[in-house]
Amino acid sequence: MPERRIIVDHVLFVVEDLDASRRLYTAALAPLGYLELFVQEDCVSYGAEDLDDFTICQGESVTTAAHVAFSAEGREEVDAFFEAAVANGATIRGEPGVWTQYSKRYYAAFVNDLHKNNVEAVWHAPAAVDDAPRRPGVP
Repeated sequence: MPERRIIVDHVLFVVEDLDASRRLYTAALAPLGYLELFVQEDCVSYGAEDLDDFTICQGESVTTAAHVAFSAEGREEVDAFFEAAVANGATIRGEPGVWTQYSKRYYAAFVNDLHKNNVEAVWHAPAAVDDAPRRPGVP
């Protein structure tokens, strides 16, 4: 797969309830390898390797109807993101699977966060993904 150039340095969402949003994002982003990097009084920043790429801050002008897609390293990470997000208050927007309208290599899951923002985890597979039903323990 070609190396991608970063075009957006970071994203910030304003949330109404920092504690609830923090629980959701901390749980959902952990399977993707993104951790809480910086915690301030009204903000929590997430990322990997000391790069805070995504931040949530409590405030009055809440971010709604935005879309952000987090990069995953495989379908297992996408699945775990989805399960953790839903378990922590997100609502289902699109279950994990191959989204052929984008590509046969586009494996993703979509949820709405607590403010109806479209939050996605996506894995760009090196080849077409077989999206046949999986049995437990079988990749």
